[in-house]
Amino acid sequence: MARTRTGTGDGPPKGFRSAELGWPELHRIPHPPRRLPFLGDVLGADRRTPLQDSMRHARALGPVFRLRAFGNEFVFVSGARPAADLADESRFAKHVGLGVANLRPVAGDGLFTAYNHEPNWQLAHDVLAPGFSREAMAGYHLMMLDVAGRLTGHWDRELAAGRTVDVPGDMTRLTLETIARTGFGHDFGSFERSRPHPFVTAMVGTLSYAQRLNGVPAPLAPFLLRAASRRNAADIAHLNRTVDDLVRARRAGAGGDGDLLDRMLETSHPETGERLSPQNVRRQVITFLVAGHETTSGALSFALHYLARHPEIAARARAEVDRVWGDAATPGYEQVARLRYVRRVLDESLRLWPTAPAFAREARRDTVLAGEHPMLRGAWALVLTPMLHRDPEVWGADAERFDPDRFDARAVRARPPHVFKPFGTGARACIGRQFALHEATLVLGLLLRRYELHADPGYRLRITERLTLMPEGLRLRLERRTPTAPAASVSVPEDAGSAARCPVRRAGD
Repeated sequence: MARTRTGTGDGPPKGFRSAELGWPELHRIPHPPRRLPFLGDVLGADRRTPLQDSMRHARALGPVFRLRAFGNEFVFVSGARPAADLADESRFAKHVGLGVANLRPVAGDGLFTAYNHEPNWQLAHDVLAPGFSREAMAGYHLMMLDVAGRLTGHWDRELAAGRTVDVPGDMTRLTLETIARTGFGHDFGSFERSRPHPFVTAMVGTLSYAQRLNGVPAPLAPFLLRAASRRNAADIAHLNRTVDDLVRARRAGAGGDGDLLDRMLETSHPETGERLSPQNVRRQVITFLVAGHETTSGALSFALHYLARHPEIAARARAEVDRVWGDAATPGYEQVARLRYVRRVLDESLRLWPTAPAFAREARRDTVLAGEHPMLRGAWALVLTPMLHRDPEVWGADAERFDPDRFDARAVRARPPHVFKPFGTGARACIGRQFALHEATLVLGLLLRRYELHADPGYRLRITERLTLMPEGLRLRLERRTPTAPAASVSVPEDAGSAARCPVRRAGD
């Protein structure tokens, strides 16, 4: 298990005691009963569902608790008050630990996995932030529509054949193609494949392996995970080759008209004149391709699950789409932001199941968490976002109930800050938040306008954990609807290619 003391990336020396790890009064923090020597609290835990196991402990132990595994102690925060304290950027910063640190062999000092002291994080952030401006987002809109059209074409064929649709699989295809095309001018051809693209298979492999490392004593990992380690090395090599080919093609051909890859390759820092190194470009591309589609696909999948299970909510959202978009064949960029209730559906789905379900924070200096728990500089805690989003003091006694009206503007204003954190917090929060929200709101609007969504009555929500969260085995039955406004088809104007921000290269071209 990855641990750091000061955020420098140096692991603690062997034999470090809990107090030395920065929690002088760790004994005051509750832990599960029936601890075992060395094994700690792993008895009865399922290595496939560590997040859900931690949620169970949070319900039993309260807003701050600790778990021990193989001699290592970890502090978890699930309550709104201590989580809000951890959001104080003057006292706390991002901590790269647990599964995130396990991704460094593939993502290195990319935006998501960089340690705070590594200079490439700030350099990349400053260079790439304009790629998520309002102007840039408007430029991505037509390509998002085009990829959504490929999804609805695929779903129309499944519907015609009398088949249900694989929601997580198809949302993964959609979001991978969207970030690949808008950010890097590349087409993986996901909807033309009967199986997931090899890039997706390798990505899932690396995420799953990173999570498995958390449940194995570090000294024993090379022996217990020998075969898995070889597969992980092969997966990383495939991701690297894919990205190297993509970059090589860009350097050899036309530019991307200012897309993310162009910015990575050609843009200098506005103040220092520095540019990203070739190695860091590779790491940033992998970061965006993985993080830019994996979490959004999960968010869309959970939202579609809840819409299918709550037809009255789906009907209300659909009525908004018909009213706001009217008979336009394709919605304009500005029309997406006007789908306020659809956005509430998305936010409520992210509340219950934030697809990036935890983030870690470390103390910048000696401090006291929430006025109760002393922390030395470098001590860290993991915020369990699904439990923060279920704190009854903030969300009420019915916090498990799906209710998009929790995100009515008046309700949002009435809540304290820092209680809704699906994209992390602070300076290291997700740079692509607005991209993901625009894409997901657009896609939900298009699907609601085109289909009635029917859940399998026998399906019960199960969660797949691979650092991110995804509904397991979710399939829906579709019914093509006749909308009140004659706007059924999803298509892109013939001149959309000239308006798009980058040329698209198909896989294998």
